[in-house]
Amino acid sequence: MIQYALKCTEGHSFDSWFQSAAAYEKLRSAGHVTCAVCGCADVEKALMAPRVSHGDTAVPKKPLTETPASPAEQALAALKAHVEKTSDYVGPSFAKEARKIHEGEAPERAIWGEAKPEEARALVEEGIKIAPLPFTPTRKSN
Repeated sequence: MIQYALKCTEGHSFDSWFQSAAAYEKLRSAGHVTCAVCGCADVEKALMAPRVSHGDTAVPKKPLTETPASPAEQALAALKAHVEKTSDYVGPSFAKEARKIHEGEAPERAIWGEAKPEEARALVEEGIKIAPLPFTPTRKSN
């Protein structure tokens, strides 16, 4: 993808994205590139400054120990803490353990762990109630 600064003969400036430079030329010559303001089809590329990435200007990542800032982050943190406090981590054996609980071969309890997409799909098809978590819980040992 490439972004061009464009300008029409009426003096309007706007930006647009194209799949490639060749795609821009093909669309422009066919009259499909028009001014976003007035609809004029007489559009040319405007002078653009290149975007240069500097490694030191990256947005610093929040430390994992920082308190969640937004209400949504706070709610997810609370849900994560609740899941980790009130359920058993069964790791990659989640599908096997969920099936045992469902069939009465293991004690009824809340569990969490990992399951491959096909394992999760099979559990749902078997009528076993599961739900994906909206976060990656901290793994704990049993």
